[in-house]
Amino acid sequence: MNANKTKEIKALLSTPKKIVIVTHWSPDGDAMGSSLGLYNYLIKKKHKVTVVTPNDYPSFLFWMPGNKKVINFSLNARPAKLAVAKADLIFCLDFNSLKRIAALGDEVAKSKALTCMIDHHLQPEDFADFKLHSIEACSTCELIYDFIEMMGDKKLINKDISNCLYTGIMTDTGSFRFPSTTSKTHRIVAELINAGAENAEIHNRIYDDTAEDKLRLLGFCLVEKLTVLKEYGTAFFSLRSDELKHFNYKKGDTEGVVNYALSIKGIRFAAFFVERDGEIKTSFRSKGDFNVNLFSRKHFSGGGHANAAGGMSELTLDETVIKFVSLLPEYKKQLNKK
Repeated sequence: MNANKTKEIKALLSTPKKIVIVTHWSPDGDAMGSSLGLYNYLIKKKHKVTVVTPNDYPSFLFWMPGNKKVINFSLNARPAKLAVAKADLIFCLDFNSLKRIAALGDEVAKSKALTCMIDHHLQPEDFADFKLHSIEACSTCELIYDFIEMMGDKKLINKDISNCLYTGIMTDTGSFRFPSTTSKTHRIVAELINAGAENAEIHNRIYDDTAEDKLRLLGFCLVEKLTVLKEYGTAFFSLRSDELKHFNYKKGDTEGVVNYALSIKGIRFAAFFVERDGEIKTSFRSKGDFNVNLFSRKHFSGGGHANAAGGMSELTLDETVIKFVSLLPEYKKQLNKK
């Protein structure tokens, strides 16, 4: 965001406004952390703020301050539409295309409100009046910290804001192990801890409060559903809807499973395919310079980051797996690169 735009939005936020915060479909830790972090900052500035999600999200994120005020558009469309229609300003967090928020995107597009996109994904679309975008940022939560600092309000960062932002940074960096983690990331995290972020407790709430069914589903994936194709440096999982039902699947239960495939020695490319809600969802992860954002955009109507992306398939689960495997010879040289 250039200096003029920064001054403009700072002036805009200098008096109370009706503000809506929206984030992407199937929100994760960074989506909800950035949304609720920004929410808690803006209410301290005396704005009227509504957070709207396109659909539901994992229950292990429900503890974050402000969660009870979130409106799920898929369940409560009327109040969400009303908030968007009456908004002076809409923040679009952790996504860079209105297609990523499905039907909620139509409401944002026809709103007369000014829009501000804050995001770190590749290839952003030009739909917002204000844009704070950097693919160098480890997470959108890192950019929310930057935004608050740009507004001259670093002193307003309290325990509630810090807990939310720490959550998004921790989850989107894989607990600080992904290459996106920089010295700046650690400096921000230090500031958040100083401001009250409960780092150990946040980790416990996200990773160490697992339901038995979720753990058994992970075991099933590892023992029964893992396919390793060493000749292509690739490993993947696939899950049918009846298998999810057998383990009493709840939103978020398969989050992170794809990373287990990537952790195998010699594997550079990992995938996860799941039949859920009548659709085939895909997740891709990679090591090194194999770009899963480009792979997903080209073959699975998706996108994301260079080493982490998602998408979907209109084929059946079996057909999707067959398609995926048939594509690998095209990338064999890249995948076997030393």
